Amino acid sequence: MIFKAVREGQPYPEHGLSLKDWAEIPPRPVRLDQLITTKRELGLDRLLADDSTFYGDLFPHVVRYQDALYLEDGVHRALRAALQQRTTIHARVLEL
Repeated sequence: MIFKAVREGQPYPEHGLSLKDWAEIPPRPVRLDQLITTKRELGLDRLLADDSTFYGDLFPHVVRYQDALYLEDGVHRALRAALQQRTTIHARVLEL
């Protein structure tokens, strides 16, 4: 399995971070098999797009809550990394 779990929705409280706030969190390596997704579905067009990060952050957004890592944004980048045989990604991790 690529991810630790796949779920729909966020089990953690709303954090209210803006894209600018996320940009201030330095990226760090995170193992794909430790991530729990917060989206069950992924658009194939987003996965295969060459410019998928053109308008967004280069790094996925992960929320650490109750000792679990939830992949809030960037599931397409994480899946692309897995398809390239990588076991880790660099992500911005918010500690709640």
